[in-house]
Amino acid sequence: MKLRPLSGVASVAIATLLYLPASMAQPSQSAAVQGATPAPPAVGGSPMAGHPVPGKNAEERVEGRIKELHAQLQITPAEEPQWNEFAQVMRENARDMDQAFMQRAQQFPTMNAVQNMQSYEEISEQHAQRVQKLVPAFQRLYDAMPDQQKRLADQVFRANAEKHNTQHTAQSHRG
Repeated sequence: MKLRPLSGVASVAIATLLYLPASMAQPSQSAAVQGATPAPPAVGGSPMAGHPVPGKNAEERVEGRIKELHAQLQITPAEEPQWNEFAQVMRENARDMDQAFMQRAQQFPTMNAVQNMQSYEEISEQHAQRVQKLVPAFQRLYDAMPDQQKRLADQVFRANAEKHNTQHTAQSHRG
């Protein structure tokens, strides 16, 4: 895979995706370190249920984000077809990633350290693939916007990226 610097559209797409805190990506301590057997994942629940955004799973959280973005971006009736395509990709991405996290969580009790890292690698690769699907959908929406609305979108996503950066920085300094 060829790595490229993030464009403005890619950073916008990343900001719209689910925020992946490190605590969800890997368990903080192994069962041996904790001195106890890890509890199995909750049946029917999402492994991301502890995510700071309200909602029981990724799909519910993304629905809230879709509604929030629709209002913030002031989507017009003429932009609805592009918006609907973008929102659908967000929904599909959320569903697929939630399933991937649930599968990973079910495997935690039997994973060794190497398998844990491999599983994290797979999740990261899936996340990158979802961003690659989201970028063109957002690009079509962005291209349909008048310049004033594009500036609004730039501001909305810039503020969101700054918020997530601040949260990430605060989390990394706590450990």
